[in-house]
Amino acid sequence: MFMFVLFFLSVFKGVDLHPGNNNLLHHTSEISVDQLIVRRGQPFKLTLNVAQPFDPKLHQLHITAKTGQIPTEKQGTLSLFGVPDVVTRSRSAIAVWKADLHKDSSLQTLVLNLTPPAVTPVGEWILSVKLGGEEMLLGKLVVLYNPWCTGRCFICLDENEIKEYVMNEQGVIYKGNERRITCGAWDFGQFEDNMVEISLMILDLNLKHEKDPADDVSARCNPIYVSRVVCAMINSQDDRGVLQGNWGNSYIGGHPPTHWSGSYPILRRWYNIGAHPVKYGQCWVFAGVMCSVMRLLGIPCRVVTNFSSAHDNNANLIIDEYHADYGVAPKASHDSIWNYHVWVEAWMRRPDLSEDGAFDGWQVVDPTPQEKSDGIFCCGPAPVKAILKGETNLKYDIPFVFSEVNADCIDWLVKADGSKLNIFSDTVRVGHNISTKSVGSIKRLDITDSYKYREGTEKEREVSPPRNGKDVRLKLLLRSESSSVRSLSVNISVQAMTYNGLPAASIQTEVKDKILLPGTDLCIRIRVPFSAYHKPMLDCDSLKVSALVTDKERPDNMYLAVDDVVLIDPPISLKMTSSAKVNHATRGEVIFMNPVVTETLTNCTLTLSGSGLMKEDVEPNNRLRVNFSFVPYKCGKRTLVADFDCSTFRDIKASCAVYVQLSRF
Repeated sequence: MFMFVLFFLSVFKGVDLHPGNNNLLHHTSEISVDQLIVRRGQPFKLTLNVAQPFDPKLHQLHITAKTGQIPTEKQGTLSLFGVPDVVTRSRSAIAVWKADLHKDSSLQTLVLNLTPPAVTPVGEWILSVKLGGEEMLLGKLVVLYNPWCTGRCFICLDENEIKEYVMNEQGVIYKGNERRITCGAWDFGQFEDNMVEISLMILDLNLKHEKDPADDVSARCNPIYVSRVVCAMINSQDDRGVLQGNWGNSYIGGHPPTHWSGSYPILRRWYNIGAHPVKYGQCWVFAGVMCSVMRLLGIPCRVVTNFSSAHDNNANLIIDEYHADYGVAPKASHDSIWNYHVWVEAWMRRPDLSEDGAFDGWQVVDPTPQEKSDGIFCCGPAPVKAILKGETNLKYDIPFVFSEVNADCIDWLVKADGSKLNIFSDTVRVGHNISTKSVGSIKRLDITDSYKYREGTEKEREVSPPRNGKDVRLKLLLRSESSSVRSLSVNISVQAMTYNGLPAASIQTEVKDKILLPGTDLCIRIRVPFSAYHKPMLDCDSLKVSALVTDKERPDNMYLAVDDVVLIDPPISLKMTSSAKVNHATRGEVIFMNPVVTETLTNCTLTLSGSGLMKEDVEPNNRLRVNFSFVPYKCGKRTLVADFDCSTFRDIKASCAVYVQLSRF
């Protein structure tokens, strides 16, 4: 009796995707050196070892690339190609991949250059190969947008701009008001652990994917589409988005928006808790988080701040502001002027609007949930060039953004009988000092001229900034060019204001009777004690000081002066006390002086980005000094952020640059 045993000998012996070398060439090695991550329109190398000699004249190597749950050739989510490329494809196939046999190949070691086309949908792809009737999985890879590859989607940026708008993990976000612009470091962290998985989950959970997953995955070839998807998914207003907005004064169950100093802790938490919204965000947090996801995907973008930003609810390009006469309850307005509003600009072509490139370039994309666009809370992309030209009939949401920088303003006095008196109108109050970070530096770049034409020469005013923790002192200056004595009633009110233009609390009001002599100046001093404002201002951004001056002999002659006072934080210092090396303990120091002479700061928390929490109490006029250590895990220039929070001051921040060197063993 004879027994025959058949052994199956595979035609494939192994594959090497070379993730380290490929990622370096594709500018993705900051993300990973183990997972293959490539950029579309650029070839990457893989090595396939086979058991028998391969001759392209005699044999055919069939390769399949697919993405999504329902891949099809006509939607560009399935590609059939090979060496030689004699594969039978559908006549409707789009986004076809390409394979070339490298000259370094041998008979049994096939070195292949694979190129995903420049219109490949971004996301996770699966590669498989077939030879001689046997099929093998080559592996998975992630395909990202390629800002180095100009074409239908992107126009040319120079290397420094790409380094800033795609590769830079540290940034600056501007806040304050048009007269007192402040800046704070923001850690985008787009190349941190699991950011690829987080960003792809954001794409997969959007409402359009739930409705039609095949069409959604196919549309990811287009950064215009993807920017709208990401914009909608950063807020959680109508989906399983990342952040829950909160413009109130209670942050139970989460953190106040001022707590955050970077995107990654927010995105990581959203990912780890099963895609439930993280609490809480406001405009600069929404914008910072969106910028991180866009940069990870390969779409150049930057964070932009518009000072004195109009929110025009009824789309009439007019902002109505109401001022109550003395003793009259304030009238609420559906419109508002925010001290500042922060959005994102993304760099891309707009062939959907014009084939001649008239609207290519920077596009406003605003993830803060304000108004619906096509039924969901998102805004843009709106071409900045269209906003400048007033082309409000184009996609997307240009009228809303146009009004934010161009709306006219009318101030109304509400009298006791309910009637309204127009006391002031102007066309230049909104849309000032539109700011973003400069390329390669932390200097502020004013880009107002790209949004609107100049409305006259800007006056520079010297402002002595009031400091939080001290009494606020202002002067109201009245000047008469009349030849007669004028008897005046001066109604002065001080309110705590949220940054989005809403009053949170009345701090003090007073009425003064004054005599203004002909040809003279009258100076009225206004003092707002720290004891009066510190509790109402704990979660507010500015003091609105209003003075309504009425001529007693001619009551219809009224004059209004308004100033928004931004309090600057008490100084806090952060510095390194040792050199920094990868995987070595590094030391630093934080120093904070309690500026309040009558109050002990309690419930003090010091948060160091990536370093956890420390707690202390600080007596009046005492100094807090905290020494800490941490272990850097990436080399290069990094930014360390300290956040000090307590019972009296909310989230005082400091930052410093850390230059991390590679360790030498």
